[in-house]
Amino acid sequence: MEIWPGRDHPLGAHPDADGTNFALFSDGAQSVTLCLFAADGVETRLPLTEVDGYVWHGYVPGVGAGQRYGYRVDGPWEPANGLRFNAAKLLLDPYAKAIEGVVDWGQEVFGYELGQPLVRNDADSAAHTCRGVVVDDAFDWSDGAGKPDESPDIPYHQSVIYEAHVKGLTALHPDVPEHQRGSYAAVAHPSVVAHLKNLGVTAVELMPVHQFVQDERLLAAGLRNYWGYNTIGFFAPHNEYASTQDPGGHVREFQEMVKELHRNGLEVILDVVYNHTAEGSHLGPTLSFRGIDNDAYYRLQDENEELYLDYTGTGNSFNVRQPHSLQLIMDSLRYWVTEMHVDGFRFDLAATLAREFYDVDKLSSFFEMVQQDPVVSRVKLIAEPWDLGPGGYQVGNFPPQWTEWNGKYRDTVRDFWRGEPSTLGEFASRLTGSSDLYGHSGRRPVASINFVTAHDGFTLADLVSYNSKHNEANGEDNRDGESHNRSWNSGVEGPTDDPAVLALRARQQRNFLATLMLSQGVPMLLHGDELGRTQHGNNNAYAQDSPLSWIDWGSADAGLIDFVARLGRLREAHPVFRRRRFFDGRPVERGDDAELPDIAWLRPDGAAMAPADWDSGFGRSIAVFLNGDGIPDCDARGRAVVDDCFLLLFNGGDGHIDFTLPGGDYATRWVAEIHTDGLVTGEFGAGAVVPVAARSVLVLRAPDRD
Repeated sequence: MEIWPGRDHPLGAHPDADGTNFALFSDGAQSVTLCLFAADGVETRLPLTEVDGYVWHGYVPGVGAGQRYGYRVDGPWEPANGLRFNAAKLLLDPYAKAIEGVVDWGQEVFGYELGQPLVRNDADSAAHTCRGVVVDDAFDWSDGAGKPDESPDIPYHQSVIYEAHVKGLTALHPDVPEHQRGSYAAVAHPSVVAHLKNLGVTAVELMPVHQFVQDERLLAAGLRNYWGYNTIGFFAPHNEYASTQDPGGHVREFQEMVKELHRNGLEVILDVVYNHTAEGSHLGPTLSFRGIDNDAYYRLQDENEELYLDYTGTGNSFNVRQPHSLQLIMDSLRYWVTEMHVDGFRFDLAATLAREFYDVDKLSSFFEMVQQDPVVSRVKLIAEPWDLGPGGYQVGNFPPQWTEWNGKYRDTVRDFWRGEPSTLGEFASRLTGSSDLYGHSGRRPVASINFVTAHDGFTLADLVSYNSKHNEANGEDNRDGESHNRSWNSGVEGPTDDPAVLALRARQQRNFLATLMLSQGVPMLLHGDELGRTQHGNNNAYAQDSPLSWIDWGSADAGLIDFVARLGRLREAHPVFRRRRFFDGRPVERGDDAELPDIAWLRPDGAAMAPADWDSGFGRSIAVFLNGDGIPDCDARGRAVVDDCFLLLFNGGDGHIDFTLPGGDYATRWVAEIHTDGLVTGEFGAGAVVPVAARSVLVLRAPDRD
């Protein structure tokens, strides 16, 4: 087979009308061989003799889309010096846009002899690992009438994010055709889309869809890596989530999903894992990066380069100090925006990407690259602002361009509703956008991605049903998963038939959801929480690719779905719940010459909160006045944003509380909009005394502008 010199850019496999150009970076390689595989598995090896700037390249005429390929890279085998070249191992192209096959975990995929990590294993791995596939990713993004696909481009302050798993969301959906369930196509099914829109969701945040590898340990135990935080291909959609067997079809199906979600006004955000790869520690397999250029792609320990620095708990950390490794991350991000049209990214363990040396540094090269990139800098960038290394908890410390999963919001709201003392002051801060975390750096309330539950931890139904984790199904004797969940079982651990306990649990779920949807910042819902999904107390379902973690649509709580939809409509209709700037507490002039602050904190008796009230150890009840005349925002045409005034009554105590509704300048009448206990309805005059049930929220609106 003929091979021409080709070009050293772009990296990866790029077909044209006459053939395909292949380019691979490797600094320390002594030789690189391109391996092409026929349909019957026969391998053709073509040495790449051209190398420029450590990029090995060649053009193969007659090779096009559908071609299976990989690389063999030869060089020194010196693990003690961080060099792990082994030409017997077929290596996946880091830039492969589609991937076929799986890793079968035979001895052949390891670069060393098992039990002898310094002895090279020369068994051929080609039949035991996955391969890249050349694809033509050109796609017609138009709607058929010539109108191009456009991102909904929804501002943060109008966003409601829905964290979802491609398979878990749709594997049991009765309206989705059986052959599509658990796939990209299923996510865009009309029934799924209608459900999301009914909730008021504006963006679907998909858990990892980059190609990932199943863990050997889990497979041996009869389990599977369900979450997918085990990436091996940063450009390829995970092949098991496609309803078609054609690797090129994996790309098109993902593109079709994005196109359909965009057509319905929904953004697509990807949960991306650039902090580590599936090759694990020094005892892991040689699948791609390790065999291509180990010390370029991974952080090695200075005192012992046989071992890896591990800030992620997975065995390795990606080397963001190396220019080509950083280039790979940026090229991947740009690809998903420009060719796959996604609208943003949530970065798993993002603090690791900021460790240019050892400490987390918001001036690191990674942040500089993102800041100046004309493509990546314009999409939504969400950080999981922590990792497992020293000083890794960085909530509030990311650059102004970024938003963050606000772990302190989660913890505080959980503590408030489970009845922890001395939480009222911090609860107020979290409810109003966490200015203590984000205001000092010039950021706004939308920097806070508010959540109560996420994939990692209890579901909402389990949060109110279990005091302790129940992870026995994971096969680790219940040692895995977080032990301090800030949960409360409402009096009985696990399932119960007690109607009083069931009623309390239902109310607590509504309390969490109401707090979340009415807080300043960006709310994030966990898929299935809106319909009462349970994992039966498992708070670490990473290995549960089964009905335990999939949404059971057949047992959905229709009443809870309707409640969330009502909250979504209320938030969408009233900008006072989604301000773009923090409250300042200053008086605001109204047309009737009255002056009230943009926010006021009131005791149940209607009097303003005094400093001593905040410090009350067991104070768990408060009224919050939100002034619709005090929104310091303008609309797209520069007009002042004005809204109704609202009164939020929170009773986190164990008994009902009588709240005296404020009158005078506040309002002449109040109308009940939401009550998590479901008993208070109708209209009330100023000064009325309204009983608010134990552990409940009542939302009142002053309808002066009706």
